Amino acid sequence: MTEPQSSAREGSLDAPTRHPLEWKSPAFWDQTALDAELERVFDICHGCRRCVSLCHAFPTLFDLVDNSATMEVDGVAKSDYGKVVEHCYLCDLCYQTKCPYVPPHPWNVDFPHLMLRAKAVQHRQHGAKAAAKLLSNTRLVGKIASIPVVVEAVNWGNRNASLRGVMEKTLGVHRDAQVPRYESRTARKRLKHLTGDGAAQAAGPTTGKVALFVTCYGDHNQPRMVEDLAAVLAHNGVPVKLLRRERCCGMPKMELGDLDTVEKYMRANLPLLAQAVDDGFDLIAPIPSCVLMFKQELPLLFPDEADVIRVKRAFYDPFEYLMHRHAAGLLKTDFKQPLGKIAWQAACHQRVQNIGPKTRDVLNLVPGTEVVAIERCSGHDGTYGVRKDTYPIARKIAKPVETRVKAASPQHFTSDCVMAGAHIAHGLNDGTAAEHPITLLRHAYGI
Repeated sequence: MTEPQSSAREGSLDAPTRHPLEWKSPAFWDQTALDAELERVFDICHGCRRCVSLCHAFPTLFDLVDNSATMEVDGVAKSDYGKVVEHCYLCDLCYQTKCPYVPPHPWNVDFPHLMLRAKAVQHRQHGAKAAAKLLSNTRLVGKIASIPVVVEAVNWGNRNASLRGVMEKTLGVHRDAQVPRYESRTARKRLKHLTGDGAAQAAGPTTGKVALFVTCYGDHNQPRMVEDLAAVLAHNGVPVKLLRRERCCGMPKMELGDLDTVEKYMRANLPLLAQAVDDGFDLIAPIPSCVLMFKQELPLLFPDEADVIRVKRAFYDPFEYLMHRHAAGLLKTDFKQPLGKIAWQAACHQRVQNIGPKTRDVLNLVPGTEVVAIERCSGHDGTYGVRKDTYPIARKIAKPVETRVKAASPQHFTSDCVMAGAHIAHGLNDGTAAEHPITLLRHAYGI
């Protein structure tokens, strides 16, 4: 590891900036250039090791280095670099919360996006297994699984030990992993009456009327979450409508490295989203990963697309949106129910939006409520928390969160990421149910 020169630390106290991913350039896909950049960044990480506790990618890297002949990165076979890449699930926490060498530091380390590049090169060269393609096609799986005649069989099979064994062999889904329940009464069916009509009151940068990006998970697995979000917004005088014909945000495909399909989804969603913005609507999604996709990842993948940037500026996390209304004196505080002590796991893809703990701030407005914030990763992160080969590691990553939830002895456990919440509740194995914070807020309002 080369020792940093004094000049190399210039700019390290400046605000981090993110460079666009030049994935349309041939150099992005060059394996030799990629290996050189992996070696460079791995060498910096080896000399720092601040991120060792974040996920399994860094311990994997450091073990490879420590067990090599030279005990330096140059002793690690380049064929082993993929072992590090496969354990990065693009949570972005190393970039946003730990790394001192992110740009504008001259070392220009962006570990998550380097891992994304490596995943993309791997995907373009070798494709993906059929099971991985299916699991990342959340919209298709949701549509099929939520068919009224099919849904009960799917839900029963997901909880049948024998069939879970078959799923483990065929799809690589660990037999003990928590898998979601599917609903035949989707969010779109439940909220088809929403039109977005009504008077709007602007608050801060927002227009005061919302078009909901329902999300694959919100539509087929957690329609109540979407219902509750619509009810809270309506209670606060915000006209709401659903976006029609939306596709997946693309995050599951991005985690797979399938950037071509990410672009396909973006092309399908962009006209719909841009039209909503033109019509004066703000955009909200109830899943942090989907919000992050539109606020950060797509703008970095398509920085020259004007509509992508317009959509970015109009997209909000639900509680970020509510806090804008609170700052403008427009958020109703006519709460009828205290919530007691809440253990709140701060979802990674919400934390890295750099909006602050807005969920905690809103819930703390409810009298008789105490929010215990737990800023640790759940280890779920897309398919990582259900795959046969990574589920045991995901359980270890979740353990510190579970320990803190138990220590808090809360009346409620919540996470803005419903998948993370379910993963943690499953690990607690004491009857604790994960509740979405917007559901808790609706309960506090008594609506």
